[in-house]
Amino acid sequence: MSYIRFFFRVIGLLSLLAVGLFIAFAFYPWLSKPKKDWLLKFWSACLMFITGVRLEQEGEPLHNQAVMLVANHVSWIDIFIINAQRATSFVAKAEIRSWPVVGWLVHQVGTIFIVRGHRQAAVEINKKMAELFEQGVAVGLFPEGTTSEGFSLLPIKYGLLEGALRARVPIQPVCLIFKYKGERSGHVAFVGEQTLVANIWILLSSRDVSVTVRFLPPVTQAGVESTEGRNIIGARVEAAISAELARG
Repeated sequence: MSYIRFFFRVIGLLSLLAVGLFIAFAFYPWLSKPKKDWLLKFWSACLMFITGVRLEQEGEPLHNQAVMLVANHVSWIDIFIINAQRATSFVAKAEIRSWPVVGWLVHQVGTIFIVRGHRQAAVEINKKMAELFEQGVAVGLFPEGTTSEGFSLLPIKYGLLEGALRARVPIQPVCLIFKYKGERSGHVAFVGEQTLVANIWILLSSRDVSVTVRFLPPVTQAGVESTEGRNIIGARVEAAISAELARG
């Protein structure tokens, strides 16, 4: 049965990717921001439906304003999970840019790619984020820098929070809680030495996978200069997400 499920979901996924490529090539770059946001949310929701992942939203992302969404990281689908709730431009590792089709698509929708070990990387990314914030864009960040099984938060890196603090943009923590057959699970986590192909097989062949997307209260406010440095703000973000992961 899992092979049949995988087959039909792969057909659906390839069809959706083909539609995404057509949209990106044909007219996406020339659409207004509201239309781009609507398309990105709709396409991401369709991706979740095709993969069989059920989304449950708790809380609300800040809408109609610039915001930095800071989330724990479990899978390559995290970007699309959050985009299904609010259109977001993510900071992601440069390796994703080389992924077939998906890498090109996420580049087209404004993903900022970070080259690890590059001294000027943080400076360049903060500059790009400032440009996006001025346009009222939501920027997404996975500060762990890698994926986990989703039961607890790995140590987070605070450096890229500086861009939001300088722009006086709200920083909103987001907690992703994955379940498999109704129980907390790392079943579909993209971790360790697992390949993308292997993870896609697990995801598309599985049934009863769900993700709770929990939007938490912002730790900073729009237009207000924070008197606390990025380390203190980062610690508050870390504590907020860790508490929700422990609560489940």
